[in-house]
Amino acid sequence: MVSKHLLTRIYSITRPVLHSPQPRNLRSHPKFVHELQTRLFSDAPQPSPAAPASIPPPASNLLSKSSLNETELKKFAAISETWWDAEGPFKPLHLMNPTRLAFIRSTLCRHFGKDPNSTRPFEGLKFVDVGCGGGILSEPLARMGATVTGVDAVEKNIKIAQLHADLDPITSSIDYRCTTAEKMVEEQMKFDAVLALEVIEHVAEPAEFCKSLSALTSCGGATLISTINRSMRAYATAIVIAEYVLRWLPRGTHDWSSFLTPEELVLILERASISVQEMAGFVYNPLTGRWSISDDISVNFIAYATKNTE
Repeated sequence: MVSKHLLTRIYSITRPVLHSPQPRNLRSHPKFVHELQTRLFSDAPQPSPAAPASIPPPASNLLSKSSLNETELKKFAAISETWWDAEGPFKPLHLMNPTRLAFIRSTLCRHFGKDPNSTRPFEGLKFVDVGCGGGILSEPLARMGATVTGVDAVEKNIKIAQLHADLDPITSSIDYRCTTAEKMVEEQMKFDAVLALEVIEHVAEPAEFCKSLSALTSCGGATLISTINRSMRAYATAIVIAEYVLRWLPRGTHDWSSFLTPEELVLILERASISVQEMAGFVYNPLTGRWSISDDISVNFIAYATKNTE
């Protein structure tokens, strides 16, 4: 049973939100548009690399893993080319990203004893971004010095992420893979920090997914998960308003029944040998158009947790 003390450990972060550069609209970037058309949507044969990377497993193999939800994968595959369109379906994530990064910087610098004021505080650390999508979280983590691996089960997402990362020498070092957390566990991979932001609400088996995240986390490492609370307020804002009124997201992006309450997430993580140390909410201000860190976890929230001693 989860202690009441643990569930009430909600911290309000007072550090000013770190503002990342505004994402570029790649529809106007000639190199990206050319690569996108020739590599992603064209049947033209592609040049073979000098040192071919390992071939991603076929979709049928990926979908055999229990934590994946085929319906959810198809949803994101259908809009994958819009990941870096700041006014497209992923606009809410672009707006939220600086706030997410502020929480990540604060908690992980404290966890690893790093200087939060450094431009590259995560130098020497290995991070994995599980469900990385087009790479909008992986890229700033790489710019902050981390050695980043980005994984996603949707091949189109990985192609978009790699194309965009290649535009910058710093982010071109990101190791993008079309695979799953479960597959990486089988490969016995370990990371200092495992991040799965806005992902768990789209998987079929949250408990199995968290076990995989735990297995990927090094002893003494950290795990960060963000998601949406299964509350009536979340239903009103994240689904009714975001999908039907403001049309920020395609209708049907979220399924309210798939959301987890903070209490449920804590319990699932505890059973996976991960202990939640801190939780915070993300609150949107429609007047300023910005997100901020709050102690209000009734809608969007994030958990910072540590791997229990093995």
